[in-house]
Amino acid sequence: MTPIDRALRAGRFWSAAVPVIFNYYATYTKLNVLERVNPLVGRDCLSDEECAIIWQDLHSEGAEVLSKTINDLKGFYVKTGQIIASRQDLFPREYTEALKGLTDMLDPMDVGLVRKVIESELCVKGEKFEDIFEVFDPLPLGAASVAQVHRAVLVGGQEVAVKVQRPGIEQKLLGDIKNLIQLAKPLRSIDSIPVDYYVVFKELESQLADEFDFVAEAAAMDRIYNHLIVDPVTKLKRELPLRMPRPVSKLVTKRVLVMDYLEGVPLSRAGEEMEKRGIKPGSPESILFGRKLLRALTDVFARSILESGFFHADPHPGNIFVLKDGSIGLIDFGQVKQISGRAKNTLAKVMVALDDRESDTNPPDLDKIGKLALELGVELRDDAKPEGPAAVAMWLFDGSVKSLPGGYANGELDPNSPVKELKSFPQDLVLVGRSTVLLKGLSSRLGIPWSLSHEWAPTARAVLENKVGGGGGNTRFRDIVAVAKKWVKGKLERGGARLPKRIRTPLAKAVIKFRRF
Repeated sequence: MTPIDRALRAGRFWSAAVPVIFNYYATYTKLNVLERVNPLVGRDCLSDEECAIIWQDLHSEGAEVLSKTINDLKGFYVKTGQIIASRQDLFPREYTEALKGLTDMLDPMDVGLVRKVIESELCVKGEKFEDIFEVFDPLPLGAASVAQVHRAVLVGGQEVAVKVQRPGIEQKLLGDIKNLIQLAKPLRSIDSIPVDYYVVFKELESQLADEFDFVAEAAAMDRIYNHLIVDPVTKLKRELPLRMPRPVSKLVTKRVLVMDYLEGVPLSRAGEEMEKRGIKPGSPESILFGRKLLRALTDVFARSILESGFFHADPHPGNIFVLKDGSIGLIDFGQVKQISGRAKNTLAKVMVALDDRESDTNPPDLDKIGKLALELGVELRDDAKPEGPAAVAMWLFDGSVKSLPGGYANGELDPNSPVKELKSFPQDLVLVGRSTVLLKGLSSRLGIPWSLSHEWAPTARAVLENKVGGGGGNTRFRDIVAVAKKWVKGKLERGGARLPKRIRTPLAKAVIKFRRF
């Protein structure tokens, strides 16, 4: 893109964004004025229902403008739209509904252009496209903001997925995110917006550069895989909770990545696929699958974040797959994050403190949890309640809590949410929060109470006892029991998936009932 192209693109974005921002500011100011003036002139204040209708209308107008702008401009705005669409628990419903179609497929590149990029990147002098690929599907499996992916078969018979970067996309996306950072700056002063999107976009900006280098992505894929499959205590191989593609090392360049093909559907379309198989929402089989999904993702992020501190930093329903055999797949390692050893250990302490607490209101527990939250770098407003830091930690890491301390509400958009007390959130942990909130959102949509702190606590304890990455410690009985339970669970799940439906459903009911004890 030329400087003129970039300026025109930025102009189109701001011409759409400024009126939306102005409308939010104007409405926010008007409601605040009415709240103060009405009692003075003998008028009734607006009810909560009336205010809700005003905000809903504003959200509908803003969502329509945002959807049209994203579809027109594409680029990084699509990635932002994907995040919004996947976070029904964070953004107003009007926005998530308007943008939900972005999670699967964008405008694909023409297959002729795709072949030209592949030939220029992979073919050596005198080599043809057909010398590498026996079969190459012209229709992409998916098309995202940075790249699109095609199924292919290598000469020799290996089935692969081929990820091809869009030409000229780097300058476009970096310019887009700068616009979003500028957009987020003035929104920091609006109290009713619960998240500091400026910090979020700044962190995404720092991570975005790696998304344009597929060699770095292949290395990250290998690094995460190699850590996940080896127990850091025993150094023995351990079961991988989900499936990940592996790169074909001789067919990786900065703009093309050839890797294993995982056959399945993205999580955003999993509901349709389950209904095709006769699995209804809320059925025992559906609940069992939901728990399997949460377990796989929880274990992978526990191992990655708490053990090595290096993890997949772009989890959204388009990157999580339900595979043909019923297992879970995780793809797209373009965004990864390494957190510091200090942040990793403090995070482990938070998990243990949350898991060890006597109750959600016990003062010594709240004091300990709150101090650890502040040690992570969380800063709250000066007028926040004393329970604020602990409430933020519980909200972020324990989705099973029904009533937060200090009278705080669980809903992120609730006026009494502990998130509104946040003054700043450590940039090092923004993407950790993105992963944990994804799991929290999934458990909420699936209707399955899920305490991330409880599930992560065993890994956190091992980290703090210096078992992970260090030498040792004795094998404890609970470690043996945990390994045995995982082995039995894996056998049951793999065996149950092959059973006919008339047997599978009663078995699912029995497993759910058993797990309650």
